Amino acid sequence: MSGSPGRARQRGPATGLAAPRPEATLPARPAALRATSLADLGALRDRMAAEARDRARAAARAAARKARAASEQQEFRAAVGDVHPLKPPARVHHVPPRPAPEPRQRELDEQQALREAWSDELDTDRLLDTDETLSFRRPGIGPDVVKRLRRGEWSIQAACDLHGLRRDDAREALAGFLREALRQGLRCVRVVHGKGNGSPGRAPVLRGKVRAWLVQKDEVIAFTQARAADGGTGALVVLLRPSGGAPVAATRRGGS
Repeated sequence: MSGSPGRARQRGPATGLAAPRPEATLPARPAALRATSLADLGALRDRMAAEARDRARAAARAAARKARAASEQQEFRAAVGDVHPLKPPARVHHVPPRPAPEPRQRELDEQQALREAWSDELDTDRLLDTDETLSFRRPGIGPDVVKRLRRGEWSIQAACDLHGLRRDDAREALAGFLREALRQGLRCVRVVHGKGNGSPGRAPVLRGKVRAWLVQKDEVIAFTQARAADGGTGALVVLLRPSGGAPVAATRRGGS
């Protein structure tokens, strides 16, 4: 073959093949980089070992709790012995009775009738006993009833304080108080009308009105001025008719 001797391929001495190329070699890592990688691997290995130890300790604690609970349950069963669930009792569900309806309209009608029926101009002087207490008793009620009432032989079961109220407010308050007292079956109550110390001219404005209103209430069978301990001239002790209609059977002090 012809050609430039400088371009002639080099061949092996006997085979005539091309000579092998030299192998490529990687550059050597710096010593500092190799040390850092080994340190990271060591730290990772230590962390994984610590986590493994934590998991083992947690598993051991859980196993101990489970074993302790099983032991306590076994001890409880051994102490109690064989038990059987109780049969459910044969209970009867009682429906509570519905409260009685309140006759609100009737009460309103009674209040209206009261305003129309209770007169403020009624002259009660002829109806009252002419003593210092101006007591009242209905026909058929003996004078001894008023005397015992005046002496406080009946226990006062409720009281209504009217002093300081205007006339119309006091009338409605007294009507409501008497209605509730009769509903509860009370027999002896006290009505405080005041002594008039705060009224113009220091005159007891409500005293005469209250007496007139009580006289017009059929369920009131007697009243008298209260004892000093119960209000004196500023209050009345009132005896109400029992619901059964018997003339006098109120509870007396110290007994029935």
